[in-house]
Amino acid sequence: MSTSTTGIELKTQRRSLAEFVELISSMRFAISLLTLIAVASVIGTVLKQNEPMPNYINQFGPFWFSVFDKLSLYSVYSAWWFLLIMGFLVASTSLCIVRNAPKMLKDMRSWRETVREQSLRNFHHKAEWQAALPRTALAQQMVMRLKDAGYQAKIVEKDNATLVAAKRGAANKWGYIFAHGAIVIICVGGLLDSEMPIRVQQWFFGKTPFAGSGVIAEIPAKHRLSLSNPTFRGNTMIPEGSTSSTAIIPQADGVLIQDLPITILLKKFHIDFYSTGMPKLFASDVVITDHETGKSFPATIKVNQPLLYNGLALYQSSFEDGGSKLKLTGFPMAGKTDKRFDIGGEVGGSTPLERSDGNSYSVEWSGFRPFNVENMSSGQDVRAVSKAESFNEKFAVGLDKRLGSAARNANNKDLKNVGPSVLYKLRDKTGQAREYQNYMQPVTVDGALVFLAGMRVNPSDAFSYLRIPADDNYTVKEWMRLRAALQDPELREQAAVRYAQRAMPSANAEALRGQLQESAAKSLAIFAGNGQEGGFLAISRFLEKVPKAEQEKAADIFMKILNGSLWDLWQAARARDGLKAIEADEKHGRFLQLATNALSDSFFYGAPVYLQLDEFTEIKASVLQVTRSPGKGVVYLGCLFLVIGVFSMFYIRERRLWVWIKDDADRPGDSCALMAMSTQRKTLDFEKEFENLKAKLPQSA
Repeated sequence: MSTSTTGIELKTQRRSLAEFVELISSMRFAISLLTLIAVASVIGTVLKQNEPMPNYINQFGPFWFSVFDKLSLYSVYSAWWFLLIMGFLVASTSLCIVRNAPKMLKDMRSWRETVREQSLRNFHHKAEWQAALPRTALAQQMVMRLKDAGYQAKIVEKDNATLVAAKRGAANKWGYIFAHGAIVIICVGGLLDSEMPIRVQQWFFGKTPFAGSGVIAEIPAKHRLSLSNPTFRGNTMIPEGSTSSTAIIPQADGVLIQDLPITILLKKFHIDFYSTGMPKLFASDVVITDHETGKSFPATIKVNQPLLYNGLALYQSSFEDGGSKLKLTGFPMAGKTDKRFDIGGEVGGSTPLERSDGNSYSVEWSGFRPFNVENMSSGQDVRAVSKAESFNEKFAVGLDKRLGSAARNANNKDLKNVGPSVLYKLRDKTGQAREYQNYMQPVTVDGALVFLAGMRVNPSDAFSYLRIPADDNYTVKEWMRLRAALQDPELREQAAVRYAQRAMPSANAEALRGQLQESAAKSLAIFAGNGQEGGFLAISRFLEKVPKAEQEKAADIFMKILNGSLWDLWQAARARDGLKAIEADEKHGRFLQLATNALSDSFFYGAPVYLQLDEFTEIKASVLQVTRSPGKGVVYLGCLFLVIGVFSMFYIRERRLWVWIKDDADRPGDSCALMAMSTQRKTLDFEKEFENLKAKLPQSA
């Protein structure tokens, strides 16, 4: 029996209805739908699903973001067109089964005894022989031998002859029925676990996503899904020591609140890490309280070890900060003061920040990490300074090398724990914000201890790091003192005087000393900038006015004067604060070099303050995925049917055999036998089986 690819043909006068039913019930239509689902699944695998919309805008740009959004590619598996395809596939495959299953079952029960002698002679696999047995005895012998070979056999008397019809592997037809039925069952299970029930509640029961902010318990009922919701997949974040009885279901334009029949108390969150800093194991110790019975029981939820309770499944999804308490010290990054102030906050909250210049800011504490494993290999930048064509390019290359990642070379890995870090956004009164990441402890970079202060404008950008050198007491105080002194015209003038006196102590060089003093004051003023542009960039702008032939020489002289002036500026600042002078040695010379680089880079930092983490109280939070999946068992049943069906189709071979026995006209009492055999797939095993039966059946008793 061959399976037709055409659909059900209705006998009706309405031609359009007949064509529609034929199309939807045809095998070609079902295969086309399967192809579309496969393509959609590839898209859903390649493109991350259910990410925040700003991530897609940053990745694809406004135009393609809009195109992909209209096609619902950001949530393929809950898109209306995907669910529609699934529904049509269920209908099409069901009609295919309805059309073909009765025929297959009938063919399985059939012995096909309508064959004739002449039709058997047209078979490719056939054999003839004579036997010294009566026709009835030979037929009985054939039945016994065929049963011994694993065949079912039946004797039919027709046309003055005896037909022995045998079959084996008729269960092959069950493979087609099970395989097609599995597709229907799996699709139905998928629809049960899809967002279709939630969409129905939105369409007919007035449920709408919640796009605001506030306390979950106060969110109106129109944004909440009841306990009777048959299926859902949401997340709940629980800080240590806190409870949750709701789950958040993300939607394209907000969230839906799913009430749970249980309360989850997080007692303790455990996390272990690999040496690379990646999480190795995280688990939650929880106490579950059933609202209906009031009973409580403890449990531990681990990755790949969910908690199953009353139709709910709780998976360990991820972890977040649960509102760690932070204490920091703030240092001004503008003006001629280095007066420090204390500031505190809680991760997830915000702290107002008022500045003396009248500008107001808010610090939004977005993250905290108790330790960070980083690749601290310095490597060498492939863009050598010697290849720069101008003095301006040299400074640009140097600036890029200092402002880039603190660990540029990914091939040469030197993984180290660099300690705690805090992540926050500094938002001004116009709503503009930049994101900052500051490390609590100094980090060794290129052999020097520096405090890393990261900055980025857009969330999709990588952090650029300001490297503030650590002083003798492993703090940023000396650098902050030098920064404030650079912005003080009076101290710059004192430093210029000290530098000229130190460089030309001879009394006979008073005129040259005055010129040198003037040059030192000018170099410090240029480096200090006008509040917007300063550092090496301001110097490069100044040196562009010098003829190209003299730029190299002028740059060397300028930098020597600047370095010497900065040393004396540092000493003048310490003297003003009543501190003793710094010893002029290699260590402090290295500090001044790094401090100069950091002063130049600080003009790009873009923050009025630098916040250094002093103390913290870490509070962990566990993110659990809570699901109710009634279709899971249905899908498992469909998978079982699919395995049975595939194995039946590929490993069970249907064989049909007929033996036509008639009396021998030349020798009364003897019989003539004609054997023919067929199968749907001719294989080497079939050829071997035919030869064995061809040799076995004609043998005498």
